[in-house]
Amino acid sequence: MDHTRSYAAIERADLRRLAHLAQEDREDFFARHPEFSILYSRRLLCVALCDDAALHYVNGVTGVAEFSVWSFYAEHAEAPFPFHLVGHADFGKSKFERAPDAPETYQGRRVALRGRSIDAAAGSDALSALQNYLKAGASPSARELSQKAVILISPDDLCGIHAWPSLAILPR
Repeated sequence: MDHTRSYAAIERADLRRLAHLAQEDREDFFARHPEFSILYSRRLLCVALCDDAALHYVNGVTGVAEFSVWSFYAEHAEAPFPFHLVGHADFGKSKFERAPDAPETYQGRRVALRGRSIDAAAGSDALSALQNYLKAGASPSARELSQKAVILISPDDLCGIHAWPSLAILPR
């Protein structure tokens, strides 16, 4: 057992907390970058928990070193979303405890926050658009994300749905 990971179960309340942290990060990003706010603030398709934390949500045994949360946008013809930016947040005091390598100011696990524009029209069905992106594997990110699980956390009516693998399992 890896002592740097938390093996506490991820529940829907935890997914909602992650969705809230992602929303705060997006609001901060758009306030600092009005040029991207104009293009993308109304093009959010969905937000998803990815990588090892998503696998842990599915199998309960992988453990959580950090939470990886991705916001997916319908791509705008004028410019892609700046994919190289990675935000970080503190999950806060919780059952997941503080990671040993977390910054001193953190009370809990690190949350990595990323954004990506994908080939979809604004207003598209979020689940289908995300599954098509992962299935196509046209970018390094899509190929990397498709190697593990992807769990939708926003919009709220899709919270907990297993988007990938593409079985679209209903939330617990």
